[in-house]
Amino acid sequence: MLRCILRAKIHMATVTESNLAYEGSITIDEGLLEQVGMLPYEQVMISNLNNGERLDTYVIPGSRNSGEICLNGPTARKGIVGDRIIIFSYGYFDENELKKFKPKIIFLNSKNKIIRKK
Repeated sequence: MLRCILRAKIHMATVTESNLAYEGSITIDEGLLEQVGMLPYEQVMISNLNNGERLDTYVIPGSRNSGEICLNGPTARKGIVGDRIIIFSYGYFDENELKKFKPKIIFLNSKNKIIRKK
């Protein structure tokens, strides 16, 4: 049996831009993506701590080390600049994989710099 498990998380990211005119998705600093192993076009869930919104979209890599977290297209209606969000990625694992698996989690400050890894 496969189980859906948290694979990666970017905790307490700050929205730096909200771009309604874009076709959709979330842009995330490429350096942050690498730290948690998220890939371009990977599906992610976003939870907005400021307004309680929760949504699914996909990732577009942003400029490395820019701290960029941009809500694009319809996703831009779910948050504004300055909102704190959590970005989750899930994966399917079998029982053997789960025995040695640990999710990659990074915690960010208000400037989207990593302050802790788990």
